[in-house]
Amino acid sequence: MEYKKYYGMIEAVLFASGEPVALDRLSEAVEIDRQTLLGLMPEFMAQYQTPEHGVQVVKLGESYQMCSKKEYEGCIKHALEIKRNTPLSQAAMETLAIIAYNQPVTKSFVEQVRGVDSSQTVNNLVEKGLVEEAGRLDVPGRPITYQTTDNFLRSFQISSLKELPPLPDESGQIQLEEIVVQE
Repeated sequence: MEYKKYYGMIEAVLFASGEPVALDRLSEAVEIDRQTLLGLMPEFMAQYQTPEHGVQVVKLGESYQMCSKKEYEGCIKHALEIKRNTPLSQAAMETLAIIAYNQPVTKSFVEQVRGVDSSQTVNNLVEKGLVEEAGRLDVPGRPITYQTTDNFLRSFQISSLKELPPLPDESGQIQLEEIVVQE
């Protein structure tokens, strides 16, 4: 059966969405079963890897999104007159790492690990769309828990949290058995 006819539908849905689209939702939209769609996506994504395309399709966990290629960032910013985003501070990077490796976490957990007040830093990460509320703990005070977002994955060019580098042990050495080689 010829499945390339679905490429136009997949492209239209991803383009129109502007946000990551879950595989199940995409499957439902183009009326094709999940496994078949999963098999189509690598070839579909490969079409956009050629130099003549200014966009690409990226996998973000169990979702897919169409976005511009990094090499065109300059002309896009110029065309849209977007101010350059300020880089993340050291405090923001530390906070983001704590949340990414331990999520979902509360602000008090982040503060305990960092040893300083991190409320404003967490709030800034929420504003930048790198972190979001994940819910509330069922303890007195019902503190908010935080987790990373798809925007975090996209910004760090990873498709899932499993791609984060391993943490060193207490001696500072990375445990080789923790590194999983994907074939």
